[in-house]
Amino acid sequence: MKLLDIISRECIKAPLLASDKHAAIDELVDLLADRGKVKAAAALKDAVWTREQTRTTGIGLGLAIPHGKCSGVESLAVAIGKPAKPMDFAAIDGKPVKLIILLASPPDRTSDHIQALARISSLMAMEDFRERIYAANSEQEVYDVLRAQESPV
Repeated sequence: MKLLDIISRECIKAPLLASDKHAAIDELVDLLADRGKVKAAAALKDAVWTREQTRTTGIGLGLAIPHGKCSGVESLAVAIGKPAKPMDFAAIDGKPVKLIILLASPPDRTSDHIQALARISSLMAMEDFRERIYAANSEQEVYDVLRAQESPV
């Protein structure tokens, strides 16, 4: 699976207006809803926030991957947000996050959900990629870094 298959430039926000993790989750879900990727934004916000309260999705190395499943999502959807300044996300390494990748899935697409989480994790495990995406300052720059990694010439 390639992230470019499930994300579009219009689902990237850099910088986010939010300054805390709850507001960031809401902002990214609203972005997906505004782009027609999610029909039930409130239900998805509840699903993602419920998951977040169970265990933080701040996985370390400056990344958070909040995610949730709900019936208001017809197909896998991803929104990427870059906080204006690193944000506390209660990450497992105790460091603030520099990038938030929100994943939304229909309840019956567990395999796709897991594959997308795995792809995000494998990309972000690459130090060079991480540095390039963290250095991006606009939606287009974030998208270009992702596109260059997933579609090398």
